[in-house]
Amino acid sequence: MWVAHAGGMTRVVVLDYGSGNLRSAERALRRAGAEVMVTADVDVALNADGLVVPGVGAFAACMVGLRSVRGDRIIGRRLAGSRPVLGICVGMQVLFSRGVEHGVRTDGCGEWPGTVERLKADVLPHMGWNTVAPPAGSRLFAGLDADARFYFVHSYAARRWELESWELESSEPLAAALVTWAEHGEPFVAAVENGPLWATQFHPEKSGDAGAHLLRTWIETL
Repeated sequence: MWVAHAGGMTRVVVLDYGSGNLRSAERALRRAGAEVMVTADVDVALNADGLVVPGVGAFAACMVGLRSVRGDRIIGRRLAGSRPVLGICVGMQVLFSRGVEHGVRTDGCGEWPGTVERLKADVLPHMGWNTVAPPAGSRLFAGLDADARFYFVHSYAARRWELESWELESSEPLAAALVTWAEHGEPFVAAVENGPLWATQFHPEKSGDAGAHLLRTWIETL
């Protein structure tokens, strides 16, 4: 448990729900200048300056783990209070309404409408370095070269962005989202900036200088 704010450092929790590169994320965030705790403690996760939701493996397994520590509720409560959350890889995917793997549909956290599904590509998984195409006004990618590359390891992704049509049907329109795209066989969502909720399909903690710059940028916004 944190007992004192060490030198005013930004406090970040890496949510421990049994999935994800917890220690590599922890190390990368520390190098980026944050005070970091890896925990599933609800109160600590709710009160941290920032929450990181990592994830590797299957969508369904990640959702089982996330619900086991009430992670879906933690995410929802933080966002209801405009408290920042950063999803990484499958930690981004579970923010969507659903995932479909091998014909099996699994409900996600539902923070964004849409389905995570298998990419249509000749080679899967999509493993290695790739460029991305951020939109104008992106804060997450500010200061990075247009040819900056990030490290991906995945076979599934959000192949469409559906929030705009959802907004039109909602009585309480959500804040506008900035969507970054990448391509492997077809375009897919590589990152999203949506109010306090940001997420990346790639692994910033494994993406060298570009990833470190991105994590510092996120920490500076907290």
